[in-house]
Amino acid sequence: MLGSGLALAVGAGFALVGPIAGTAQAADINVAKNPGFESGLADWSCSAGSGSAVSSPVRSGTSALRAAPGGQDNARCAQQVKVKPGSTYTLSAWVQGGYAYLGASGTGTTDVSTWTPDSTGWKQLSTRFTTGASTTTVTVYTHGWYGQSAYLVDDVSVFGPDGGGGTDPEPGVPATPAGLTAGATTTSSVALSWNAVSGATGYHVYRDGTKVQSVSGTSATVTGLAADTSYGFQVTAANTAGESARSATVTARTTKPGGQDPDPDPSVPRHALTGYWQNFDNGATVQKLRDVQAQYDIIAVSFADSTTTPGQIVFNLDPALRYSSVAEFKADIAAKKQAGKSVIISVGGEKGNVTINSDASATAFANSAYALMQEYGFSGVDIDLEHGINSTYLTKALRQLSAKAGPGMVLTMAPQTIDMQSTGTEYFKTALAVKDILTVVNMQYYNSGSMLGCDGKVYSQGSVDFLTALACIQLEGGLAPSQVGLGVPASTRGAGSGYVSPAVVNNALDCLTRGTGCGQFKPSKTYPGLRGAMTWSTNWDATAGNAWSNAVGPHVHNLP
Repeated sequence: MLGSGLALAVGAGFALVGPIAGTAQAADINVAKNPGFESGLADWSCSAGSGSAVSSPVRSGTSALRAAPGGQDNARCAQQVKVKPGSTYTLSAWVQGGYAYLGASGTGTTDVSTWTPDSTGWKQLSTRFTTGASTTTVTVYTHGWYGQSAYLVDDVSVFGPDGGGGTDPEPGVPATPAGLTAGATTTSSVALSWNAVSGATGYHVYRDGTKVQSVSGTSATVTGLAADTSYGFQVTAANTAGESARSATVTARTTKPGGQDPDPDPSVPRHALTGYWQNFDNGATVQKLRDVQAQYDIIAVSFADSTTTPGQIVFNLDPALRYSSVAEFKADIAAKKQAGKSVIISVGGEKGNVTINSDASATAFANSAYALMQEYGFSGVDIDLEHGINSTYLTKALRQLSAKAGPGMVLTMAPQTIDMQSTGTEYFKTALAVKDILTVVNMQYYNSGSMLGCDGKVYSQGSVDFLTALACIQLEGGLAPSQVGLGVPASTRGAGSGYVSPAVVNNALDCLTRGTGCGQFKPSKTYPGLRGAMTWSTNWDATAGNAWSNAVGPHVHNLP
């Protein structure tokens, strides 16, 4: 697909152009607005929600554009600039990542464009255009290429005579940073992160009222701390105009020395099998947790229950499982952890609806989820919310939970196929926002209609192509291979539609990791680090004689 489409684009007038030398007139200015994306996407519009302002990597300032093609969308981001008729302008931008295009249309003369293939570092694209005798506005744009990875843009310049729009005003003192959270801790360090501030060129970090660090991005790790000690942290934003007020204080405690955790969580293996365990009886085999098949590395206890307090969750052990006491259930969790398994609490499901749409509900979720981890010994949480999510507040909730639970927390997600069609969806945005603490996304390749693959073609569920072409969207959209798994039903009774045989699952795993066993879709590269597979559920697997785990489990564990 890429070869023929790209040849057509080049034949239509695209050309690689290096930086153009020349002396501008004294009156020339940059007529582009928000050229460094320091104000997010202000003055820019991106197709299909494909663009976002990111704090890393950036070429200068604190922000850059990241745009991700998806399906039949090439991630086009554009703005109209005011120009002077009959004038020449130099258009340039710095790009990085996937195939990146830069162009101008509506010039009134000859529209221009230039492009570059993938680049691992910042590269400047540049071209020139001349406006027509009556042209007062021109559209400048960037875009990527279908099926290719996301691209980054920074420092856009449309240099020429002022068309009446002037330049962006000088910056004022930036606003106070929001969203300061503490992340991973060690015996001597605390990781911090916060939201980007428009117009800021740097940030200062304070520990117990003393400035200890200055950074250009929106994260920092404060080192040189004492073990098992609580500290208060604040952050400010700064630029040439001055420094903002300090943020609200976030408290974090360093870990105890010598690995004093009395009940450590096991590490998730490189290639892992995930199974959902039903805390209810719906006709599938009723299991106690101790009976879950040994092939499963991550066991998601399904499900937590919501309360009348938004965001808050609790867990109620179903009497149908015939546990004699909650203590017996907790003992089963401890035994599974002793055997190297991660037992996590799943939030959501078909009928579960936990609302996290405010700071208060985010905190309620983090506090209650951590309380369940402490009470039952859960190693983390699974997000299986199927009734809509708010990425901003779910991200805050998960980061607060991570700060409490520490770096060993297991975090999994099970979005539906529609939730991961592009990086602009709330689920995909959440996954990317918590990428540094995310274990795996096991998308549900079932109960789904036909969907676009990363090559822009439509695939129907129930085939190896459906699994591989949709997984490619996540793999090329920003998730690491270790954060991608294939979620399928364990038997024909496990879901309304979308069941595939274990052989098809194994073929898809081989296609993605080894380049063998593919159908019509074959990815442009392999992903040996792919995490593995997931199934609903261990109970339906048992009902079918453990056929799924017996076939897929060993295959997952023997991936490259």
